Amino acid sequence: MKKGIRSRKHRNHFHRRNAPGSSPGTLMIDPQAPRPKIKVTAYSPESKIEDAVPDVESIRGYLSKWPVVWINVEGLGDAETIRKLGQLFDLHRLALEDVINVHQRPKVEIYKSYYFIVVRMADLRDRLETQQLSIFLGKNYVLTFQETESNRFDPIRARIHDKGGRIRQSGADYLAYAILDSCIDNYFPALEKYGEQIETLEDKVILRPGNQFVSEIHEMKRDLLILRRAVWPLREAVNSLIREPSQLITDETRIYIRDCYDHTIQVIDLLENYRDIAGDLIEVYLSSISNRMNEIMKILTIFTTIFIPLTFIAGVYGMNFKNMPELNWKYGYLFALGIMAALAAVMLIYFRKKGWLGASSRLGTF
Repeated sequence: MKKGIRSRKHRNHFHRRNAPGSSPGTLMIDPQAPRPKIKVTAYSPESKIEDAVPDVESIRGYLSKWPVVWINVEGLGDAETIRKLGQLFDLHRLALEDVINVHQRPKVEIYKSYYFIVVRMADLRDRLETQQLSIFLGKNYVLTFQETESNRFDPIRARIHDKGGRIRQSGADYLAYAILDSCIDNYFPALEKYGEQIETLEDKVILRPGNQFVSEIHEMKRDLLILRRAVWPLREAVNSLIREPSQLITDETRIYIRDCYDHTIQVIDLLENYRDIAGDLIEVYLSSISNRMNEIMKILTIFTTIFIPLTFIAGVYGMNFKNMPELNWKYGYLFALGIMAALAAVMLIYFRKKGWLGASSRLGTF
C-alpha cells in the first residue's frame, strides 16, 4: 500500500446532489458519473443465461421466463434509465433518490413487495475507496446498482455457472445473501493490509522515530474511520434482515444471513483493535522522541559535567599570577594535564558504575 501524505483531492468529501428544499425523490445525476451498463443473469436449477441488455424494456422477457433474475447496473450517469427501472419494478421514488445520492449509510428498508438494502464496498489499492452498492430484493429478482463498472462479483457469477452449486438451487433471497456476504468479506483483506502496516509502523516508530511517521499514522487513522462509518451501521442493517419476518427471505437463507452478521461483528472487532493501536502509535512516537531526547541530553550533561572541573583548573592556572609556584616549575604543564586527565577518568568510571553511561541497563541511584 502506498504510504506518505496523500493529496487532499483524494479525500472522500460529502457532496449532496439535491439542492436544499427540492422535491423528495428528485433524481439529480452527478455529471461525472459513468453511463449505466445493464447486465442480466437469469438462471434456474437446469440452465442459465447471461446477457448485456441495450434497454430497460428488454428485461421484461427475462422476468417472465426465469425463476431468478439478477439485473446489475454499473454506472449511475443517466436519470432516465434509473427512472425506467423504478417504473419496471415499481420502486419508490425515495429509494431511487438514495440510489443516486451515493453518500448513504448502510441500511435496510422494507417496502411492500421488496427489500431495499444499502451497503458500502471497500476497495484498497493505492488508497482506500468506498463505493455504495444498492440492492433491491424482490420475489424473483435482485436488482443491484454500482457506482462504477467492476469485476467485484465475478466469483458469484462463477458460482452461478456451477450447475450443482447451492446458488442455482436457491431463490433470489440466497443470491442477495451471496452479494451481501461478498461485500462484507471484502473488508477482511483491507483490514489485513492495515494490520501489516501497523506492525511495520510500530517497529519503525520504536527503532527510528521520525516526523514522516506522524503523517502515515494520521492517514491510517483517517482510513480506519472511513471503514468504521461503513461497517458500524451495517451490523444493525444485517440484523434487521434476520429479525424482521418476510416472505421474501426463507428461514434457510436467514441462517446464512446470521453468518453475515457474525462476519460483520468480526470486522468491527478488528477495526476497533486497529483504531486503538493506531491511536497508541502516536503515544509511542511521542515517548520514543522523548526518550531519544533524554538520551541526548544525558550525554550532553555528562560531557558538561566532566568539563566543568577541567575548565576550573585551566582557569586557575590561566590567571598567571606572579607568585603561583607551578608557573615556573619544569613539569607544571604536564602536572596540570595529568590532573585533568585523572579527574576526567574518575568521573567517567563513576558515571559508568551508576549506570548513567555506556551499556549498563541498571538504574543509577543519586
